[in-house]
Amino acid sequence: MSEADFDVLILGAGSGGYACALRAAQLGLSVGLVEKGPLGGTCLHVGCIPTKALLHAAEVADSARESEQFGVRASFDGIDMPGVNAYKDGVVARLFKGLTGLIKSRGITVIEGEGRVTGPREVTVDGKAHTGRHLVLASGSYSKSLPGLEVDGERVLTSEHALRLERVPASVIVLGGGVIGCEFASVWRSFGAEVTIIEALPRLVAVEDEASSRALERAFRKRKIAFRTGTSFQSVKSTDSGVAVTVGVAGGEQSVIEAELLLVAVGRGPSTAGLGYEEIGVAMERGFVLADERCRTNVEGVYAVGDIVPGLQLAHRGFQQGIFVAEEIAGLDPQPIDELGIPRVTYSHPEIASVGLNEVDAVETYGADGIETVTYDLGGNGKSQILKTAGFVKLVRQKDGPVVGVHLVGDRVGELIGEAQLIYNWEAHAEDVAPLVHAHPTQNEALGEAHLALAGKPLHAHS
Repeated sequence: MSEADFDVLILGAGSGGYACALRAAQLGLSVGLVEKGPLGGTCLHVGCIPTKALLHAAEVADSARESEQFGVRASFDGIDMPGVNAYKDGVVARLFKGLTGLIKSRGITVIEGEGRVTGPREVTVDGKAHTGRHLVLASGSYSKSLPGLEVDGERVLTSEHALRLERVPASVIVLGGGVIGCEFASVWRSFGAEVTIIEALPRLVAVEDEASSRALERAFRKRKIAFRTGTSFQSVKSTDSGVAVTVGVAGGEQSVIEAELLLVAVGRGPSTAGLGYEEIGVAMERGFVLADERCRTNVEGVYAVGDIVPGLQLAHRGFQQGIFVAEEIAGLDPQPIDELGIPRVTYSHPEIASVGLNEVDAVETYGADGIETVTYDLGGNGKSQILKTAGFVKLVRQKDGPVVGVHLVGDRVGELIGEAQLIYNWEAHAEDVAPLVHAHPTQNEALGEAHLALAGKPLHAHS
């Protein structure tokens, strides 16, 4: 191979791609970053950031509507969606401006346009070939649909369309009870819409611990968010007022649900089709790029990060993988990422946050007699009483060993996952955490109390 244009050539400037670019440049490597859309990718523009802005607006709406329970008299006059969108878009614009400036300041060459891999460590953009000593594939993901389910952007929407809505729909059917579906269901209910979730699996957010799923389901019932689990999508047709969705349950029974809109939230697929990956011999499976624990593909000098690699499709996973690859290329021999140590958060009302193994997987790993669990109810936590939120901290540990799973439910518990992931990743024992002082009054105390209980010295918790 002749002299390469860059030390590192990256296809995709989402969380994984831009993190790799920034770290590689910081380490003195020359970087080419290929991106057909705005820098920041899905997370910044049509994912994490804008959806969480909507969720915060929903929290403000709930606070205004329910202000009297706090002794505050306020009137709630409804949702101004153009105003909500202006707030949301303002957050995105400020972060985009900051990221663009940061990438420019690091001397990274941004190559705008649709790139395609055309040779070993070569990407062609608008007819011009660019080469790198190392190639990093970071092309991201797209909103999936189901066979026979056509998304029109008018009545049948993906999350990208939902983020651009200029009105609050009167009613919505959400197809998919995972993270994206539950977050949008939560937003729209707070905004005043009637919401029904359809989920084929037996429970909502089925990847989480069953106790967390059940707690969310109880909260959604209380909020009058309807949901049907164990229910499959059959078909959809337009009506005068919106859509009519036919669903089925085990045994063949079918029913029809009508609403103004249908949100398709059945997960995200890897954006790899037509990008030339297979042509250079990269091993693929169902559209995903196969990579080892060091993010290496089977092709020498070619790495893959983010949503195109099987596993959790989370921005912070891709971000960390990007940093890892940059350090790997620079010869720093970084420590591989423990996938179970990646924190997971569903930003609904209430929130779910977790890290490590759920109880079922822990039993499968260590045996029923090889684990211990404890659950601390947030009802005993002062700050949770102040916030008027319900939920719990559930700990799973290897018997006489480290904590292997932390599961949280309640408003704002996503902010607690930082300590929880340290506990898991540092293989802490309950006895290591119990003596640590947690500020009062905070929800963070609940983590401390749960570990006190697991260490055999519960105070407010019932053992």
